[in-house]
Amino acid sequence: MPGGLTKAAIVQAALDLLDEAGMDGLTVRALASRLGVQAPALYWHVRNKQALLDEMATQIWRRIGEVMAGLPAGLPWREVMATYAATVRGELLRHRDGAKAFSGTTLTDPGVIRRQEGTFENVVRQGFSLENATRGLLLIHYFTIGFCVEEQAVAQFTASGDERYAPGRRAELVGPQAAPLAVEAGEVIFGDPDVRFGESVDLLLETVARLREAGTGGASASAGGRQRRGQHDEAQ
Repeated sequence: MPGGLTKAAIVQAALDLLDEAGMDGLTVRALASRLGVQAPALYWHVRNKQALLDEMATQIWRRIGEVMAGLPAGLPWREVMATYAATVRGELLRHRDGAKAFSGTTLTDPGVIRRQEGTFENVVRQGFSLENATRGLLLIHYFTIGFCVEEQAVAQFTASGDERYAPGRRAELVGPQAAPLAVEAGEVIFGDPDVRFGESVDLLLETVARLREAGTGGASASAGGRQRRGQHDEAQ
């Protein structure tokens, strides 16, 4: 094993390379060159690019977990979930192609997963079944990932001088007389991303509130369904 080369150093170098070159430029060869080693030296620590992305994502979610673990135990569930959404978005936007790079990755540190316990305990304590608490958090999670993928792509196109997202482009393309409502809708679609994100999370939380109103009914119904299916299978 090459002396002085650690997994932590590799992950940090990979995050730096991602920020500079994006997903297309994040290759094992480029990373090895950045670290001043041959590519095989990296395989002592990460067996392939997907394993590298898993480690990078784990580092990102470690920071997210630290924020969530630091929240007060009795913080209202809406603030817990809104904080989660804002924290995930903030961490993903810190890195070029962050949302795209870390989608579909797997956490490699069980400590990061254990830190989720406090969040689940807090939300369940406030009237959610565990199943519905999980569904609510997943809804927020999936939305945030998708929002950030789109947000980062548009930001990069705009920064490169692409005029497709220039103000007034939609009206020019469609024609305000031909489709005035579609043109006006563009003001929302292409409005301030911070505002759009906050408004969308608020709407999602209204849906999550319905899961809370269901209480433990969802869990009981699911358990009952599993029991009935089991009885049916035995009868057969």
